[in-house]
Amino acid sequence: MISLVLPSYNPGDGIVRTWRILHEFLRTQKRDWEILFVLDGCSDGTEQRLEQLAKELPDSRMRWLAYSPNRGKGYAVRRGLLDVNGEYRIFTDVDLAYGTEDILRVAEALQAGTLLATASRNHPESEIHLPAHLLGYVCARQWQSRAFHFAVRSILPIRHSDTQAGLKGLTAQVAEHVLPHLSCDGFGFDCELLTACHRAGITATELPVRVRYDGLASTTGSRTGLQMLRELFAIRRSWKHRTLPPLPQVLPSEPLRKAA
Repeated sequence: MISLVLPSYNPGDGIVRTWRILHEFLRTQKRDWEILFVLDGCSDGTEQRLEQLAKELPDSRMRWLAYSPNRGKGYAVRRGLLDVNGEYRIFTDVDLAYGTEDILRVAEALQAGTLLATASRNHPESEIHLPAHLLGYVCARQWQSRAFHFAVRSILPIRHSDTQAGLKGLTAQVAEHVLPHLSCDGFGFDCELLTACHRAGITATELPVRVRYDGLASTTGSRTGLQMLRELFAIRRSWKHRTLPPLPQVLPSEPLRKAA
């Protein structure tokens, strides 16, 4: 089984689009999938929208868990990845900025034997699709991203080209080995995950993606950026003298079969 986890905090009506896309995606897949929405203290009626969607477009492979209050992306991802049952576990943004083709690419990499697969917007084969009026916004975000990656490389022992891309996958063995040792509840979760995997000798494979920008929504403003820097220093303190035992060798599984 392949599990897809979508951390969600007040996504509004966008959850309807996401449910419909994933409902159609599941219809075309022969492989066994499960999809879990993690409602991280949502207060905008998201759970009620999902209840209605489950009646209109039912699929037993799609479910959600909800809790309150809001705990942050890191907590939501950890909670979701440890709640699902898949041999391969993927998490991505609820707005599906990374489409189902990218999700399948991560699944294929995991089934080919990769223990940890991460999307990279800086991969030479990656593509960015956006309307012309968002060009300035995306350029500003790119400079912000470069500054953050410089900080990451200066503070933590990881050298990934894009730590914050909202699409990553790992095997169940890696999830159960690493996640219980993580404590970052915020957006720094990705960096702590990569740091912990580095300490355990788990190498990440970076994959190209086709990222889509539809609007100006961003969760990484100046206040969030300062919080993420504080989280980076907290991660460095926490993992400065910590190591995790290495995983036993894992053999690649049967290749992913795509639907015709």
